Amino acid sequence: MPHDLFRIENWEGIKLVVFDVDGTLYRQRALRARMVRDLLLHSMATSTLKIIDVLRTYRRIRERLANEEFFDFEPILIEETANATDISPNAVRAIVCEWLEKRPLPYLARCRYPCLPELFAGLRRKKKVIGVLSDYPAHSKLSALGLSADYVVSATDDGVSLLKPNPRGLLVLIASAGVRREEVVLIGDRAERDGIAARRAGVKVLIRSTALIEGWQTFAKFDDEIFEPMLVPPSGC
Repeated sequence: MPHDLFRIENWEGIKLVVFDVDGTLYRQRALRARMVRDLLLHSMATSTLKIIDVLRTYRRIRERLANEEFFDFEPILIEETANATDISPNAVRAIVCEWLEKRPLPYLARCRYPCLPELFAGLRRKKKVIGVLSDYPAHSKLSALGLSADYVVSATDDGVSLLKPNPRGLLVLIASAGVRREEVVLIGDRAERDGIAARRAGVKVLIRSTALIEGWQTFAKFDDEIFEPMLVPPSGC
């Protein structure tokens, strides 16, 4: 399909606005810097780099399974990480839960991108439905960010079990919201994940990036011109 079909020029006809979470709603580099500090302090206190090794291995395997569009990826992700790091699957799950899901939460509010509360408020004022599509569990992160959505879908949900760029999670969200694909825009930060998922689902897409990306409609900040009609207040947030 021509790329123009995936561009958003105005908000007329858009009923569902879907946000990715990690790297889209908050500054991922800032969060990772805080988590690296905590990991190093923990490693010094326990005299082991095992947790760092597990998390690095887990992320690497997760990226590969996403590229392969591996269905029901979570069990094999845990198993392969356990085998590669020589610990039990239960230990892998505990480390992932603690360091990727729980410990980052207190830092998220400080890493949230400016203007998001105003944008969410503006979308609701304009009667837009807000969705969230994440490869990780998202409810606790949204709460920590001080944001809420009408629909939240994660890759590990029943009926999804696939990571982006597979569009299944997005299609599940669209079906739940009861809208047509041409009435949807997905806002993400990775063209190779969020962007491809959107195009395969047949919906419009905006990619958050400070640099232009050839072939993609990008924005740098949530008060850029494309968002001004949706902001509360309209400017200066």
